Amino acid sequence: MTQTPELESLTEENLTRGLLVLANLDSDLARILEILGTPPIWSREPGFATLLCIILEQQVSLAAAKAVFSRLCGVLVTLTPENFLTLDDVQLRGIGFSRQKILYCRGLAQAIATHQLDLTKLERMDEITIRTELKRLKGIGDWTVDIYLLMALQRPDVFPKGDLAIAIAFQKLKNLATRPTPVQLEAMTQHWRPWRAIAARLLWHYYLSNPNSP
Repeated sequence: MTQTPELESLTEENLTRGLLVLANLDSDLARILEILGTPPIWSREPGFATLLCIILEQQVSLAAAKAVFSRLCGVLVTLTPENFLTLDDVQLRGIGFSRQKILYCRGLAQAIATHQLDLTKLERMDEITIRTELKRLKGIGDWTVDIYLLMALQRPDVFPKGDLAIAIAFQKLKNLATRPTPVQLEAMTQHWRPWRAIAARLLWHYYLSNPNSP
């Protein structure tokens, strides 16, 4: 069965195709590609562990989130919802979880353990359904869903308009006086459809090449 374009996963082949389309659409993106080369695909394994890690990354540095996640994996050799639920607040705070992150991650684990949420079935669904289902859970908003769709499910047209690094990169790339808001970013990137997830990777690629950006 052939997948619809929305459900098509990003591959090396369509990454190359999407990059060519974007380079023809936008000379600034073409310049990133010419100077920095092809961006990484940045893929993650779908499932509980990845979604929990993305929750940890909310509003903190990736390094800080990675440190907490690594400590968690040191305590739980197999990171499953059921195993996570065996840890109490004291243990999770000792690992580095904030009070809010404990609440959010435990809610996610409980939803999966009690079969209210099936991440495997969700993989085959359309973006609107996935977004609706995940956002039912406390602590999961659009940014978290966007990153999961983009990196774990490899959807080609997801654009994390609320991502700070992308906003900074876009401002610098387009030489804007002010940093664009998520609403402005959404409006200004419509012409990149249906390859906005590739454009996001280009912007991250550009951001990471400019570590001293504001």
